[in-house]
Amino acid sequence: MTNQPEPIVSIIIPAYNEEVRLPRSLKQIVEFAQGQSEPIEVLVVENGSRDRTTEIAEAFAVQYPFIRVLHSAKGKGVAVQAGMMAGQGRYLFMCDSDLSMPITELPKFLPPLCYQDYDVAIGSREGPGAHRYNEPGYRHLMGRVFNLVVRVLAVPGFQDTQCGFKSFRREVAREVFAEQTMTGWSFDVEALYIALRRGYRVVAIPIDWYADDDSKIDPVRDTLHMVRDLLRIRINGWRGVYGARRNKGQLVGTHGNT
Repeated sequence: MTNQPEPIVSIIIPAYNEEVRLPRSLKQIVEFAQGQSEPIEVLVVENGSRDRTTEIAEAFAVQYPFIRVLHSAKGKGVAVQAGMMAGQGRYLFMCDSDLSMPITELPKFLPPLCYQDYDVAIGSREGPGAHRYNEPGYRHLMGRVFNLVVRVLAVPGFQDTQCGFKSFRREVAREVFAEQTMTGWSFDVEALYIALRRGYRVVAIPIDWYADDDSKIDPVRDTLHMVRDLLRIRINGWRGVYGARRNKGQLVGTHGNT
């Protein structure tokens, strides 16, 4: 086994039936990774696809040795969990396959641009310095309503917990995702709940975000499912499913990067 330098970041991409979007996104990520001064690892976690997702990902992995292809059971939460437990980067960064946040925004989550020390950093589409593009009004409204429910039931203090771009220090990710129970869309709220319960420092990073017309989220159905999951997360916390509470986690508001 050869000694390879530690990647500064592992980009973890859950991929389910992504034969259309994945090639475009991987090309952008490859171009970005090749332009960085420190090594980057890319993990594509295929989770039960019925199309050419695996074939496409493996073709990229053959061509670019910093790309690895993993497989998991179906479910975005399961796929991200597998990537978080396997990533070797100093930071483990979950990334939606549609790249609704341009990959060029990633340095905001890494030193030196991210000047705050953190355990968990979440991309935020709300607050100063954040920009949303091409988002239908009804989706924004439903997102704000859901965020209110999130703040009441599980993760207070943050205006945007559902953006699919989040970064964890590797040691923190290993601990948090080992306790994860959610397999669907609500897994990241659960991860934030666990991180705060365990006393970790969570910061919000303002980003540019572009709405994807091909989004797989059903605003009504998935919002109802996520509200149900939020109640389960809160009950799990009361029952001690996530272990004993440590010092209260530190919430840090959205900040710019200057």
